[in-house]
Amino acid sequence: MKDLSLLVWLTQLGLSVAVPPVMFILLAVWLRDSLGWGAWVIWVGIGLGIYCAVYGLYTSLKTLKRLTEGKKEDPPAAFNEHE
Repeated sequence: MKDLSLLVWLTQLGLSVAVPPVMFILLAVWLRDSLGWGAWVIWVGIGLGIYCAVYGLYTSLKTLKRLTEGKKEDPPAAFNEHE
């Protein structure tokens, strides 16, 4: 079951890296075409997309590292186990 959880996180890693640049570039192209903005908006979209992809990669890798280290916290005390 843990392997399946890691597979889900690996999929999340791929999506968090691939989707932001594509979405920001599509948004920038739409802004350029519909509002008549210059080509500079494409470069801003590329920059924001890369920034978001790197941040998504960083947070996903940090979470994967924490999951694979196997840090187990003590489960919370049940109702009758309180001291």
